[in-house]
Amino acid sequence: MKTTHPLLQHLYRPLLVALACGTFGTTAQAEPRTYDIDPDHFSIGFGVAHIGYADILGMFLKGKGSFVYDEQTRKLSSGRVVVSADSVFSNHKARDNHIRENDFLDAKQHPDIVFEATGYETTGPTAGKLAGKLTLLGQTRPVTLDVTLNKAASYPFGHKKHTLGISARTAIRRSEWGMTYGVEKGLVGDEVALTFELEAIRQ
Repeated sequence: MKTTHPLLQHLYRPLLVALACGTFGTTAQAEPRTYDIDPDHFSIGFGVAHIGYADILGMFLKGKGSFVYDEQTRKLSSGRVVVSADSVFSNHKARDNHIRENDFLDAKQHPDIVFEATGYETTGPTAGKLAGKLTLLGQTRPVTLDVTLNKAASYPFGHKKHTLGISARTAIRRSEWGMTYGVEKGLVGDEVALTFELEAIRQ
């Protein structure tokens, strides 16, 4: 039976190990990618108590954003969302005009509500905690959102690009940003629940 010369065995062995470990040739690398939030599939909702009777539900109709994320390692490099303060909608014209004034959003002086991501920690196969800074009324405070990745797949029609479907939830106390109207007398709740539903397209 023919045997391999010991010198050739010495040369072959590290080559085989390199092939088995994937260190020879092209290897799979972590690759952060930019994801743009699809403005046609971006819902920004809020809820706040009204004199204790019921919550007022509303939305912001204009928002945009993007983030840099590695799906393989689940690492978020950066992220930024900008919401137009004057796009607030609660299905009541007079109330919406009041919310845009300086008792609440002061939209003329502070037209943008900005969230800047500062970190992301996974808490489960499809869940995580997103830390960031929220700038509202010219003041910046830390916030943390509970995030759920609903789906990651190629879109079935239209652009057909790889898309992430994401839900996020948090609650803030608006008085921490200096928005105190109605808090002391219990007319408008201090705590505001925020909800984000979005589809983000990989670029």
